[in-house]
Amino acid sequence: MTASHSLPTPALSASPFVIDSNPSDEDQEEGEAEQTARERDNRHAQSVVPQSGDSSEEEVAHLVEAEIPSVEQMSEHSEGYANGMASSSVVSSRAESSRRSLVSSRPSSVDPMDIIGDNDVEYMVNGKPLPTLAGHIIVRWENYVYFAKQRPLAYHLAKDLPHSLEDRMNSMSDDFRNSDNARIIFEEAIQQNTDDEPDAPRIQIYNEVDEEATPPWEFHYTNRMWYGKGIPPPDVKNLASCNCRGKCNPKSRSCVCLKRQRQWLDKYVEGGSLDKKDAMGFLYDEKGRLRMQDFPIFECNKFCGCDDECTNRVVQNGRKCTVNIVKTENKGWGVFAWTKKIPKGSYIGIYAGELLTEQEGEIRGKVYNKIGRTYLFDVDFSHLKGLFGTSDEEPEWENRYVVDAFHAGNFTRFLNHSCNPNCTIVACYINEANIDKPLLTVFTSRDVEPYEELCFSYAGIDDEDPSKAEVKRDAVYGRCYCGAIGCRGQMFA
Repeated sequence: MTASHSLPTPALSASPFVIDSNPSDEDQEEGEAEQTARERDNRHAQSVVPQSGDSSEEEVAHLVEAEIPSVEQMSEHSEGYANGMASSSVVSSRAESSRRSLVSSRPSSVDPMDIIGDNDVEYMVNGKPLPTLAGHIIVRWENYVYFAKQRPLAYHLAKDLPHSLEDRMNSMSDDFRNSDNARIIFEEAIQQNTDDEPDAPRIQIYNEVDEEATPPWEFHYTNRMWYGKGIPPPDVKNLASCNCRGKCNPKSRSCVCLKRQRQWLDKYVEGGSLDKKDAMGFLYDEKGRLRMQDFPIFECNKFCGCDDECTNRVVQNGRKCTVNIVKTENKGWGVFAWTKKIPKGSYIGIYAGELLTEQEGEIRGKVYNKIGRTYLFDVDFSHLKGLFGTSDEEPEWENRYVVDAFHAGNFTRFLNHSCNPNCTIVACYINEANIDKPLLTVFTSRDVEPYEELCFSYAGIDDEDPSKAEVKRDAVYGRCYCGAIGCRGQMFA
């Protein structure tokens, strides 16, 4: 996203801020002359120049011209804006006269400065007046962001999860579900439901172990998070957003996103678990690979002024490496690299699914443990617990959220456990200011060779040790088949 965009200028009469009286007979008689002049003014309006003192010359080139919602709509979001509008609910006769003259007698070679709206008609935001152009508001990027953050961000509810395809496939015969046609349908469903990363390499399904053509049709394929009951919507109103142009400079002193990242890394510096020199800049290098893996990522978001090629936009730009879903001998379905090596620090995917409360996760977990399969993942990163140093004691902290990929998820739900993993889970924040609700993102923790299986540790760093886990008898605490040197023999889920 660039710092600003110049939107097409709407016709003068379409502006919700031009409160016009009934047209006079003289206005109605202007006919074609008024229409011709209006088209001419629309062409001139593309050259937007702010009122003197409102902006620097550099900002002039980054103005965004757009229509603003009605006063009634804006009053729900901005008291200051509504108060400013209340004092200007009726356009003055001077402004009205000026507006009519623009469409009837102004020459075609008009200076853009001459058609800036009258100073006596002011529309306010954050206590500052917005410049007007021929009765329209000129909205700068920062003002557009202000208004956009007042509106709730669209998100998906778990109760609305689609399931018609899964129901249809499960109603078919075993012969069809184990056919090549079923595999093709599964692969196309993956492709269709990953429209949020259209440039990601296709995912294919392979099975040379048995006759099962696809994984079970028990989940909706998605890269998104689906909010369960009791989960608050994304907090964008308090989201910090930078005003950088082009790519964010990792050495910038003004980039808000860089400052936010540095604030959290400084906690680890103070805790003694990170060198100060490593805390400089973003967590991504110039190739978009993660420099360090034990720290939360704060990416630029949809309200930032930087463009899509910004160094600090990796997860949101989607997967770049090729992975496939492959049936294994002893571990069910797994995820494998393909013909090319995947470098260390590469982004693999989001552990997507339903975002649930801890209480709902506990209820589901008891069921999953009995059947021997679980896709629950606690959102319990160390930075949420206040653990920033190597010698910190475990604080009294209660987990709030859980991700469940049983009914909804993507290929990451097939990542198997390994006692010597090549992937890790990292907390990542994009369009969310609530620190308790990061995305669970998968990155490679070392180079992954061609055709090597991608795995992460189900145990994490905070779970109980193997000796304690042995006493648990639920089916989910089964034998580990990772085959790694030093395998603990027990898989924790």
